[in-house]
Amino acid sequence: MSNLRTLVFFATPPHDCSYLPDREATTMFVDPRAHIDKRLYSQLTALGFRRSGSHYYRPHCENCNACVPVRLRVADFQPDRNQRRVLRKNQDLECTMVPARFSEHYYRLYAHYIEQRHKDGDMYPPSREQFTSFLVDGATDSWFMEMRLDQELVGLAAIDLLDDGLSAIYTVFKPTLEHRSLGTFAILWQIEEAKRRQLPHLYLGYWIRECRKMNYKTRFRPIEALHDGHWRVMDLN
Repeated sequence: MSNLRTLVFFATPPHDCSYLPDREATTMFVDPRAHIDKRLYSQLTALGFRRSGSHYYRPHCENCNACVPVRLRVADFQPDRNQRRVLRKNQDLECTMVPARFSEHYYRLYAHYIEQRHKDGDMYPPSREQFTSFLVDGATDSWFMEMRLDQELVGLAAIDLLDDGLSAIYTVFKPTLEHRSLGTFAILWQIEEAKRRQLPHLYLGYWIRECRKMNYKTRFRPIEALHDGHWRVMDLN
């Protein structure tokens, strides 16, 4: 059984950064041969790692610390005016947690989302193999949050259950329902789910100050950032 002391890590060669133009990035990966159980995954997440399928990674750039791991203290969260509006707007949705798995129904929603909203990203073009390797492979205690409107699947959020919280992996939704802010709604729902499970944190991945796409994460407060091995509430004033 692997543990933090026995894990072996590998670093990729420098490659183009996915978030900041004209910068190079290096990624540290856990040895894919290691057995990562829920406890070890939780420990890695608290150290700033993320999961993508069966890969556990974190940025390891030599001259850049722009990617900051962030998490929300759910017990202290109070929705702001806009977030309360999002909750009201989506009161008619039926939300259910189901074990993460491949289905053609899920994939069609995923592919439509990528094709409409992320044609300029490294996830385009989508494929069934990509969906599976990203959201299904490597699942330890992994779930999909289904969002349904009049029984139609309109949103899907991938969530991992950790010892000390939930980890928000990825969310897709029907592009024609952008006015519902389903990405924000999915996070709000996960906050409440963490509270129901009496878990203290919702891990939101990495925040990059210079990346506009990341701005939504700091709208959920109090949000903590990992610096020098310690989680501290971010001062956003």
